[in-house]
Amino acid sequence: MRSSLQASYILHTRPYRNTSKLLEIFSREQGRRVLVARGARKANSRLQGQLLPFVPLLLSWQGGGEVQTLTAAEAGNQLGPLAGRKLLTAFYLNELLLRLLAKGDPHPALYDAYAQTLLSLSGAAGFSHNEQPHDKEEASLRMFECFLLQELGYGLVLDHDVSSGEVLQADQLYCYQPEHGPRTFTPEQGCENGLPVHGYTLLALQRGNLYAANRNDLILREAKALMRMNLARHLGAKPLKSRELYRQQKQLLKSRL
Repeated sequence: MRSSLQASYILHTRPYRNTSKLLEIFSREQGRRVLVARGARKANSRLQGQLLPFVPLLLSWQGGGEVQTLTAAEAGNQLGPLAGRKLLTAFYLNELLLRLLAKGDPHPALYDAYAQTLLSLSGAAGFSHNEQPHDKEEASLRMFECFLLQELGYGLVLDHDVSSGEVLQADQLYCYQPEHGPRTFTPEQGCENGLPVHGYTLLALQRGNLYAANRNDLILREAKALMRMNLARHLGAKPLKSRELYRQQKQLLKSRL
C-alpha cells in the first residue's frame, strides 16, 4: 500500500532503534497513522529539520500493518513562533488528538479546524503576534474542543432545553449534564452531576463566536469548565501531560515574582 503527498501534521515523535524515529501523524485524508522514519536521526539525513510538530507537511509512506514506512516529506510554510503558553496550548491540542482519535479514522474537517487553530495561536490568522490577546487564544481553543467532541460523535446540545424542548434564553441559567444537555436551573433542583452555565455561553458556542459585550470573561470561564467536564468523560483518569506542564510553568513564574 502506498500513500503519496498526504497533507499531514506530526503529533508526536520518539526515537526508534539506533537511528530512526517513530512518528504519530494526523493526516487530512487518512487520520491518525504511525510511521517509521528510517535513518531520520542520522546527521546527514535528508529528513533533518523537516519532521517537526506544528508544521504543515506533505508525507508519503508505504507498507501494510499498523506501522508504515515514511518514504518522503515536504515541509510547508512555517507558522509564527510558538512559545510559552502558546506552545503548551499547541501540545495540548496534539495530546487531545492522540488520546481521542482512533487510528485510521479520517476527519478532514477536524484537520482543517486544527490547522486554523494553530494559525490563531501563531498570530497568523488575520492579526499580528503582538495584537493577539489572550482571550482570542482561549476562544480558539474552546471552539476546537467543541468541534472535536462533535466530530467524535459527542456533540453538545447548544440550542434547546432538553427538559422542555424550548429554545435557550441568553440570560437564563441552565444545568448542563454531560449525558443529556442543558435544562433550566432552579435552586430547588440543584445541578447534580452537572455544571451551571448561562444560555449566552451555550449560544455563543453554537454560533462559533465566544465574544459578547461585557460578558467575555464569564463566557470564556464557563466555556472552559463546560469543555473540561465533557472531555473528561472520554479522556479517562490518566492526566494530560500538557496540563501538568502548564501548572508547572505557572508555579515557576510565581516563584520568580
